[in-house]
Amino acid sequence: MSNGLDTLLALDGVSYAIGDGFWVKFVVFSVQPTSHIPHGIKYSLTLHHRSGQRLVGFDNAHAPKAKRRKFTAKRQEWDHLHERHDVYEYDFDTPEQLLEDFWQAVDRCLAAEGI
Repeated sequence: MSNGLDTLLALDGVSYAIGDGFWVKFVVFSVQPTSHIPHGIKYSLTLHHRSGQRLVGFDNAHAPKAKRRKFTAKRQEWDHLHERHDVYEYDFDTPEQLLEDFWQAVDRCLAAEGI
């Protein structure tokens, strides 16, 4: 996991424009592993609309709000995915897979926006 982890950690603080007024932002850092963050990486990878609205977000910054959760009762990890107004469980596997899944979601969202 070292090379992928190094790549993911190197993105911390990076933000840049995509398309006509859209942008992505990365916040990533190492933390002590816990039951909520067993992989020891706290992250927020987001795509924003030109209006500032978050369109896509992969994060584990907090437990998702219970009313919008689609998690099983046994789930303890905080990893989740925001797609517009919906929140879904996200199974963190590796840093590489996280980045791949994020960019695939960004591509789907931008295609839906006509970008």
